[in-house]
Amino acid sequence: MGLYDAYLAVRHRLHDGEPPAHVAIVVTERDLLVDGAFDTLAEALGWALEYGAERVTVSVSVLDESVVPTLTRELRRLDAPAPFVVRGPDDAAVAEGTDGDGDEGADAGTADAPIRITVGLGGKAEFAAAVREIASDVDAGALDPGSIDADDVTDRLVFPEEPDLVIKTGAERLSDFAIWQSVYAELYFTDVNWRDFRRRDYLRAVLDFQDRQRRFGR
Repeated sequence: MGLYDAYLAVRHRLHDGEPPAHVAIVVTERDLLVDGAFDTLAEALGWALEYGAERVTVSVSVLDESVVPTLTRELRRLDAPAPFVVRGPDDAAVAEGTDGDGDEGADAGTADAPIRITVGLGGKAEFAAAVREIASDVDAGALDPGSIDADDVTDRLVFPEEPDLVIKTGAERLSDFAIWQSVYAELYFTDVNWRDFRRRDYLRAVLDFQDRQRRFGR
């Protein structure tokens, strides 16, 4: 760790504000096509857990669906610091991951894994799937239309937990990430491209979060 990184780490440790417990990182398929991109991702996951996150969600935005199998295969090989799960557009297909020691954790393959990675699973598609499931339950008489509330939608999402902090590199857009779950999240955009993303960039995002006063829509 360089001196500047160490300085940021000290600022984080001494800060009165709580660090984000759930961090979401949004990357694109182009980000992962750069040499060393998967190593950067593994390191970023480690930084997140090191600096207070209990859960990390990674969303890989995909324009060309033909690359999903390749990305999923490579992500399953990720040298991650904790058990993880990978899900693609077909949320019935679950790819179980391992931790950095090559051992599958007890929660790997489930939504309880501390690291969750989605590939090409856009927020609009996820929300539409939840609506279809609700409509099916109503049609079957299992759900009263008049009683439908936000919890009914949340319960039908692939990864329903709401992130505290969403980090997006390279451009100020969410790339169709978790439009339901991130409604109250703090958003952090950096013009640093993913290939250049370093520990200091992650710490800047955490410190920015700690400096904010969260309002949760109020």
